[in-house]
Amino acid sequence: MKLNGLQYTDGARHSKKRLGRGTSSGLGKTAGKGHKGQNARTGGGVRPGFEGGQTPIFRRLPKVGFTNLTTKKYVLLNLSDLEKLGLNEINHQTLVAKKVLKNEKELIKILGNGTISKSVNVKVNKVSQTAKTAIEKAGGKVEVI
Repeated sequence: MKLNGLQYTDGARHSKKRLGRGTSSGLGKTAGKGHKGQNARTGGGVRPGFEGGQTPIFRRLPKVGFTNLTTKKYVLLNLSDLEKLGLNEINHQTLVAKKVLKNEKELIKILGNGTISKSVNVKVNKVSQTAKTAIEKAGGKVEVI
């Protein structure tokens, strides 16, 4: 099979409708739009969400909440996660290398769920108090950047 020999299968392609090209085409005169009315006009039809004058659904339903534009999303890591990684140093570069983070711009917070047995140097954006004490008790260092 060669690229210049490829063909569409029968029925895979349809020729476009040629509107307003005589009555014998079946789509002449009104071009399939019927007689008069809003939808027959150029640019006709109603806007999205219009329900014929009835109060639309987006006005009938209550508005709830808001989106905080200044919120910060943290990648949460527990002590048990750090134990599984088996790293001596936890920072953005090592976590990106282990594919825990997508990129170095992501923010990291260490939480105190689980235990840690070996000393680890941690350099992250936030650390909970329980996680900090557990890491320091195991002989590690915590630096908040």
